[in-house]
Amino acid sequence: MKKYEEYIIEKRLWNTAFPAHWQIKPLYGIGKVKSICDCIDMPLLSVYLDIGVIPFSAKAEKRTNATSKDLSKYQRVDCGDLVLNNQQAWRGSVGVSNYEGIVSPAYIIVSLDNNLSMKYANYIFRSQTMVSQYVINSKGVGSIQRNIYWQGLKRTLVPIPPREEQDQIVHYLDWQVSKINRLIDSKKKAIRRITELKKTVVNEVVTRGLNSNVPMKFSGIDWLGDIPAHWKTIKLRQILHPFSEKNHPELPLLSVVREQGVIVRDVENKESNHNFIPDDLSGYKMVKKGQFVMNKMKAWQGSYGISDYTGIVSPAYFIFDVNFENLKYFHYAIRSKVYVNFFAQASDGIRVGQWDLSINKMKEIPFIVPPIEEQKMIVDYIPLACAKYDTAIVKLTEEIEVLHELRNKLISDVVTGQIDVRDIEVPEFEYVEEIEDLSENDEEVDDESVDGEV
Repeated sequence: MKKYEEYIIEKRLWNTAFPAHWQIKPLYGIGKVKSICDCIDMPLLSVYLDIGVIPFSAKAEKRTNATSKDLSKYQRVDCGDLVLNNQQAWRGSVGVSNYEGIVSPAYIIVSLDNNLSMKYANYIFRSQTMVSQYVINSKGVGSIQRNIYWQGLKRTLVPIPPREEQDQIVHYLDWQVSKINRLIDSKKKAIRRITELKKTVVNEVVTRGLNSNVPMKFSGIDWLGDIPAHWKTIKLRQILHPFSEKNHPELPLLSVVREQGVIVRDVENKESNHNFIPDDLSGYKMVKKGQFVMNKMKAWQGSYGISDYTGIVSPAYFIFDVNFENLKYFHYAIRSKVYVNFFAQASDGIRVGQWDLSINKMKEIPFIVPPIEEQKMIVDYIPLACAKYDTAIVKLTEEIEVLHELRNKLISDVVTGQIDVRDIEVPEFEYVEEIEDLSENDEEVDDESVDGEV
């Protein structure tokens, strides 16, 4: 790729070379921090690592905690404002808003100079050059949450090309990013198709068994149909017994995601921690290895499973001791599509994207039980039958990560002037955003309300 004719070394930015005709300005020289105003009637906005600033009512509600009932201290955001989550900016939770609305008082809002292109600003403020500065200027103990304040933020240095060049950079990046996003989206769609095939395999064997020639009987449920005649049906209340123990903050944090079940929560992972983690974890519930854990707000999507770990989870989760001999079989069966449908029927909608599971309805859900030997055969069969699907998903996931890295590197190189795109002719194109991945991270919703605790 073409380079600029002349560069200067900016010692304050790790001796990085920038085009000689660009300006390097501190944030306070191109923007002013905004104060809180009374504007509670405006729509809610939020900001995320992988998305930027979005309306809360669209994608954000699927991925965040409940909002405060008192919005009087929320802050106004105007189109073109820089919005930073002051506790997560060091991870890249920043963006320039395309919307007017209000955000949490924990955010920092900066009104930017009109000479700065809004789209260029969004690219540069979300680039690694800026995120690295947010890290340095953030303060905190440990690596879970670090706060950034205006006194430190205002000194971050922003590379600024001439306005005409900003517009060309945006035009070029939109074109190239769209091409990469199309590739990413095609691979994500392939993963979803393969995942559905895998679920179909599991669903078939836990409702029909491995032998298609055995006599069948009506299950008693119209949409389920027939099951093997020698299998029995019991109620979940005969298997699951509520458990609640707290005051174990020393244990590792766990979470529940739709595609994996119970996992150890990686507090270092930039992509998976959208939720606030409180300093005091004494109110979190203990989970023992072999217990059944449910995100009660997301049970209707399949966010539950047998835990392979001992740890703690949000107080809003349900935890049960399991009176069932073959826990592996129970885990496979209960996470199959047929039981997700049962839990959906036992959940009541209280707001878009989150339904509350009724414990009383849940207790009456039927559970289909094959003989012990068949359970063992099914548990042995499923990993072998799904191996080819798992291999394909891993390969596609790795390819997506490579494309993410390529996209981030391209953006960083262009907005810092490592590549000269001024003379590149950009053809007509349709801008394409990356399809939001709803398969994993959006399930990590730790609603801290303890209503309905069991």
